[in-house]
Amino acid sequence: MSRKFDYLGDVEVFITVVEHGSFTAAAVELSTTPSVLSRAVSRLEARLGRQLLQRTTRRVGLTEAGRIYLEQARSAFSLLDDAERDGRGQGGDLTGRVKISVPSTYGHYRLPPLLARFSQQHPRVQVELNITNRNVDLIAEGFDLAIRLGQMPDSGLVARKLEEAALLLVASPAYLHRMGVPQTLDELQQHSCLPFIMPRTGRIAPWVFRYDGRDVDWLPRSTFEISDDVLGVVSLAEQGMGICQSYEFIVRDRIERGQLVEVLPHLRGRSRPFSVIFAPHRRQSAATRAMISLLTADA
Repeated sequence: MSRKFDYLGDVEVFITVVEHGSFTAAAVELSTTPSVLSRAVSRLEARLGRQLLQRTTRRVGLTEAGRIYLEQARSAFSLLDDAERDGRGQGGDLTGRVKISVPSTYGHYRLPPLLARFSQQHPRVQVELNITNRNVDLIAEGFDLAIRLGQMPDSGLVARKLEEAALLLVASPAYLHRMGVPQTLDELQQHSCLPFIMPRTGRIAPWVFRYDGRDVDWLPRSTFEISDDVLGVVSLAEQGMGICQSYEFIVRDRIERGQLVEVLPHLRGRSRPFSVIFAPHRRQSAATRAMISLLTADA
C-alpha cells in the first residue's frame, strides 16, 4: 500500500530552495548536495505536471504556478506544525519559525526590546530578522511579516498600524555654533541640509512640517544626498555636516546626551506611520500570530 503523502520531503526541499535562493545554499542548510535537491524538485514538478522553478546558474526564481504552490505548501506545513504542538500537549510552548523584514530605523531602534521579550516568552521559536530598506516580496521571498513605513498601497496585503512616528529637525552643537541657528523656513534654505533619497522613487524625501496650522512639505537641497540607509543622515548631522530631519525615537537619546540639538521646534507636528503587513490569505502559524500580537500590543 503506497502512502498518499510520501512526497512531502520533496515539498520541504522545494520550500527550502526558494527560501535560500539557490540549490547550493539550500544544500548547505539541509546537509546534502545540490544535485540531490534538484532531483527532489524535479520529482515534485513531474508529480504536479507544472514547472515550479526557473533555474539559472546562480539563483532560482518562481514561476507563477510555483508562487501559488509555495503559498499553499507553506500554509499546509504551518497546520502540521500547530497540529504537532497541540498533539504533544505543549500548550503555550510555541515552536516554529517567523521570518520578518524591517527597515533599518525600526530594526535598530524599535524592534530589539520587542524581540528580546518575544524570545523570553517563546524561546523555542526561531526568528529570522532581515534588516533592509527595500520592499521585499513577502510571498516570493518567504517572509511571514514585514514592517514598512508610510501609507500602504492597495496591494492586497493586510496592514496593522504600529505607531505614528514623530519627526523633528536636529543638528550638532558644533554646526549651529559655526553656522548659526535658523529661526524660520526662509533661513533654513541658507543652511546645509542632509536630504535622503527615497529608494522607491529615486527622489529626495520632502521634509514635513506643521506651520500656522497647515501641513507643509519642503524639499531640502544640499551638496550631500544620502541613499539606502536613512540613518546616514543622523550620522552626518552628528559630525557637524548639517541639519537633518529624523524620527524622535532615533535622536531622543542623542539630544539628551547633548550630541544633537533640536532646530525649529515650532515646526514640529508631523509624523509618518509604521505598520506591520502580512498576506491575508496565508494561514499563519501560531508563532507568527504570537509575533503580530506582541508587535501590536501597544498600538
